[in-house]
Amino acid sequence: MKPPLFRYLVPETLAEARQMLSAHVGSAKIIAGGQSLIPMMNFRVVQPGVVIDIGRLLELETLTQDSQGGLICGARMRHNAMIESPLAATGWPIIPQALRHVAHLAIRNRGTIGGSLAHADPAAEWALLAVLLEAELTLSSVRGDRRVAANDFFLGPLTTDLQEDEMIIQVRFPALPKGHRAVFQEVSRRPGDFAMAACAVILDFDGQQIRSARVGLMGVMDRAFRLTDLESALRGQRPSDQLIRECSADICGDMDLMNDRQASAQFRRHLARSLVARCLAEASDLHGTSGGQSHAATH
Repeated sequence: MKPPLFRYLVPETLAEARQMLSAHVGSAKIIAGGQSLIPMMNFRVVQPGVVIDIGRLLELETLTQDSQGGLICGARMRHNAMIESPLAATGWPIIPQALRHVAHLAIRNRGTIGGSLAHADPAAEWALLAVLLEAELTLSSVRGDRRVAANDFFLGPLTTDLQEDEMIIQVRFPALPKGHRAVFQEVSRRPGDFAMAACAVILDFDGQQIRSARVGLMGVMDRAFRLTDLESALRGQRPSDQLIRECSADICGDMDLMNDRQASAQFRRHLARSLVARCLAEASDLHGTSGGQSHAATH
């Protein structure tokens, strides 16, 4: 299947891309890797009159660390580049862990962080990472740049705070505590399929007690989200099998979970509880589940 006719524009600079978006508000779409946009165009889910290819904007394909220790990621950074980045692996090991679950190698070679975040699929690994890591997105237009917290950016399935004349140009991930432990697990029907459920956990310890905890889920509701009540319950606790059983028993109990052809709401609830328990146990290394492979971060 082929997409409807459209006009194809290739800006040479970021300023030119912003002008093109402004000139074609309501009919233009940005394309970077094209792994989501092109299939949607082929199936007539979206029918842009103008497609703006930002493939020549190399300034959006950078990965650096700022003076506060944060990870600054250009919107055109590809999934595989992030997986292979020593900088990401050292300070933010949850990123390459999660991105290895993204579709297949060909898609990871083409897909970008900005494209995935703008697409806002409820089962997208980048959306969960952005919420879990408290990322800040920089959105740019001819009106200027504005920064939006990831938690405020996602409004629903395939729906974001991105305005029609804006594009994502940068994502900042704040520094994580030294010595934290990070675990990501996902369940899908086959490797590379969309996740029916996935969980990401980051634990920071003070001796044998949990100083802080982050627990996120995706694929079970209309967007990725944090389990803030669970995070509060874990703080100050010493991990144990009993603690994890008690904390994970009622997860998503009163939430309206997705119910579709992939999985029922009841099954997603079961998956969420199982994944949270497994991730917490592995992050706490209760049963030697890390296999001797440390996820600790150093700066």
